[in-house]
Amino acid sequence: MAMFFNIFSLKNLLVLSLALNLSLVLRVLYEKDFEVNNGRSVDNQKDALTTTDGVLSEARATQRARPSMPSSSSTVDSDGGDTIINLDHGDPTMYERFWQQAGDKSTIVIPGWQSMSYFSDAGSLCWFLEPEFAKEIIRLHKTVGNAVTEDRYIVVGTGSTQLYQAVLYALSPQDAVEPLSVVSAAPYYSSYPLITDCLKSGLYKWAGDARSFNKEGPFIELVTSPNNPDGYVRQSVVNKSGGILVHDLAYYWPQYTPIASAANHDIMLFTVSKSTGHAGMRIGWALVKDEEVAKKMVKFVELNTIGVSKDSQLRAAKVLQVVIHSCQYPTSLGSLFDFSAHLMEERWKLLRAAVRQSGLFTLPEFSPGSCSFLNRSFAPQPAFAWLKCQEPMEDCEGFLRSNNIITRSGKHFGVSPQYVRISMLDRDENFYIFVERLSTIHQRQSVQVDETGE
Repeated sequence: MAMFFNIFSLKNLLVLSLALNLSLVLRVLYEKDFEVNNGRSVDNQKDALTTTDGVLSEARATQRARPSMPSSSSTVDSDGGDTIINLDHGDPTMYERFWQQAGDKSTIVIPGWQSMSYFSDAGSLCWFLEPEFAKEIIRLHKTVGNAVTEDRYIVVGTGSTQLYQAVLYALSPQDAVEPLSVVSAAPYYSSYPLITDCLKSGLYKWAGDARSFNKEGPFIELVTSPNNPDGYVRQSVVNKSGGILVHDLAYYWPQYTPIASAANHDIMLFTVSKSTGHAGMRIGWALVKDEEVAKKMVKFVELNTIGVSKDSQLRAAKVLQVVIHSCQYPTSLGSLFDFSAHLMEERWKLLRAAVRQSGLFTLPEFSPGSCSFLNRSFAPQPAFAWLKCQEPMEDCEGFLRSNNIITRSGKHFGVSPQYVRISMLDRDENFYIFVERLSTIHQRQSVQVDETGE
């Protein structure tokens, strides 16, 4: 004890005591301030949600089966419709919540010396395909049961857009007298015409709606199933010989449609963006039956970008591992597909309720089907809503834009501008503003007419 007082004098102890007490006082004041400011904010948000009528009451009823909707006053359309809701793009940000709650399971660290070479496997047909990513692709398809991988070559691309271009290059004869016709049944994916003709290639050209195509000679028919934008399961529609089919299966996952069987086509395109939500990785893959076609696709990617980012492939492999593990060992959230399928089901219920309440629009109707992966029967719940404005409205996109809802007009999909495509994949807060606003558009229009006296 004497040694202790030799080191710490009474003056030292007094200073230490004052410091500890000051620290305690500051801590209490901080917590009180945090409780007041943030507590009031949370209470206000809850009050806003509690007092909002209309479609959001249905949202609250369906919340019980999933984690809580993010607390944000922006989830209520209390600004009179001033907030601009952009649902033109299919940016899959709704998946963020799953991956946030998954924590560090999908985290990957890449040392600076790793993945420096152009080559992933110099002896492989697709020499820039990371073996780990290829392995996880096969495991994922076998787990879900949505595509045959046996006797197929895997070609990786910077998203399915690059793979689409690679397919056109691979299937087009280099010595043809005229460009190969490329068609798809309307409504078709709006980017097909743009991507096909952007380089004004002499190898191929966009030839429009497959249903009206009657030109003689070889052609490529694009079959998107489930279809973007209307969500229907598709088959080939051109009834003539000489065609080559390319199946875009970006949405053939159990959160969007029942998995009836494993797709078994010569050329099948998939993408990480719509299967796991990681659009920013820019990673897609093709399952190709013919070796020569696969070689030509690889050659295109080689000429175009000298391969595909290894970092993105390694991260994608890790993400697919987590997805597969969530299917085998579900957590409280279930698997990724359980989580997203439930969320899509809830969103479609809310959207249909909003459409009924507005009385100004119609939506496609889908028949239920049995899903071999989820072991239940349900109707398709597409990534996009194909909304039609009722008469006399001719420009649905313009009408919704006047209500600060940004969509993509049907004219970009080869059909009437009475239709619009609306993304169902945005963040919760934006989606809830959208459905609430859609449900009250008729009332808002009536109020505007009354105020103007017209």
